[in-house]
Amino acid sequence: MSNKPNLSFWQIWNMCFGFLGIQFGFALQNANVSRIFQTLGADVADIPVLWIAAPLTGLIVQPIIGHLSDHTWNRLGRRRPYFLVGAVLTTLALLWMPNAPALWIAAGLLWIMDASINISMEPFRAFVGDQLPPRQRPLGYAMQSFFIGVGAVVASALPWLLARLGVANVAPAGGVPDTVKYAFYAGALVLLGAVLWTIVTSPEYPPQQLREQADDAPAGTPADTSRAWRFGATLLGLGVALLFAIAHFGLEKELYLLGGGLAVFGVLFVWLAFARGHGMVQQVMSDLYAMPGPMRRLAWVQFFSWFALFAMWIYTTQGVAQSFFGSTDTSTAAYNEGANWAGVLFAVYNGVAVPAAVLIPWMVRRWGLRISHLVNLFLGGAGLLSFVVLHDARWLVASMVGVGFAWASILSLPYALLSDNLPAAKMGVYMGIFNFFIVIPQLLAASVLGLLLKTFFHGQPVWALALGGASLLIAGLCTLRVREPDATPAMQAA
Repeated sequence: MSNKPNLSFWQIWNMCFGFLGIQFGFALQNANVSRIFQTLGADVADIPVLWIAAPLTGLIVQPIIGHLSDHTWNRLGRRRPYFLVGAVLTTLALLWMPNAPALWIAAGLLWIMDASINISMEPFRAFVGDQLPPRQRPLGYAMQSFFIGVGAVVASALPWLLARLGVANVAPAGGVPDTVKYAFYAGALVLLGAVLWTIVTSPEYPPQQLREQADDAPAGTPADTSRAWRFGATLLGLGVALLFAIAHFGLEKELYLLGGGLAVFGVLFVWLAFARGHGMVQQVMSDLYAMPGPMRRLAWVQFFSWFALFAMWIYTTQGVAQSFFGSTDTSTAAYNEGANWAGVLFAVYNGVAVPAAVLIPWMVRRWGLRISHLVNLFLGGAGLLSFVVLHDARWLVASMVGVGFAWASILSLPYALLSDNLPAAKMGVYMGIFNFFIVIPQLLAASVLGLLLKTFFHGQPVWALALGGASLLIAGLCTLRVREPDATPAMQAA
């Protein structure tokens, strides 16, 4: 039995409040960075490559930060030092991004911004596992989802709201409108203030007390990695073959990322099989190789879910502006009106996620975790598929209602399905490794979406949203392969 005491509602509120600021910055990034890139001269087909920074930094940063925070203890605590560093760096990037004078600088700032957001975000997930007993963790993750929704609603709609207040929404060619600039400035203040609130109001258990209160699965014996070379050799062979095919047949340069990624992971797994010692990289790769069974099955659910989300984040602005407002010229009023409407649609799905987070526990009581997640993913899939059949931009609001249910579910139910299978001593690193199955599909999307659009869909961005819808339907079916954890009653009680 856990020795951790229950926390009050307001204590949980305070420890999750920082997520409001993190999501504020994340939503501004998702809704406006493609717009900034296109304003600075990026071609629509090249935008996925520029977005590579976001998932690639998550792939590298999150497991490292998770491992380091598992082994950190100082005056600020275990996770809070990373909250602070990430928040300060993200604030600086938000202030600079809308003033970037060139496309390459904006791309570099996206890299910095996403790395900084990941430095704060990953420890927040582990923070819930550290501070709360199992019966209160669902409430903690639901509270995070609530703040994610609130922060994203305001941030996504902010340029549209500022335009309604008379702020200039059109800038000279190559310039970012004032609506976007002021939204990023506001986001910097909100992010830093919210994270500081959590740091000041939420003390942490020291490591010794966490060990005494351990209530998760035991860490177990070290994994046998002697056969990891087989898996590594397979990945390496696939990566080298793909790189050769790209060079030989003159395929899209974006595919080099996919081939290179396969080759790098292949080399790392081969190295793992013969490595000796206990360095950080070896420990992270060993934990990845021997991750719990439920994590392996959830990997496919996460893969198809986040492929869909990344397609939506990259292409909603361009798809709405081109297909519903009839413009691809970033200097026109029509394009910027469409871009603002895309921000409203982002606000809608994030806003719907707030009441959806309240309804999801009721769905779980009736249908269980798996079927509830399947239903929500199907709603999101139908919403994205509808972009290719609707003709009135106003009806897209209804489409985003389904996406909102899927988003709320993606942010909570996979963690509920997984939470009881993570050892307390490795909560941070396993949360970081779980992020692999969020990042890898995003890297794949950045590698192939531009090629798919040019090859099959005549460069029409709206079809990327349809591909995302189909991907959510597949993710829902993959959920049926996941066994519900014994903690389901606790989730239902919450």
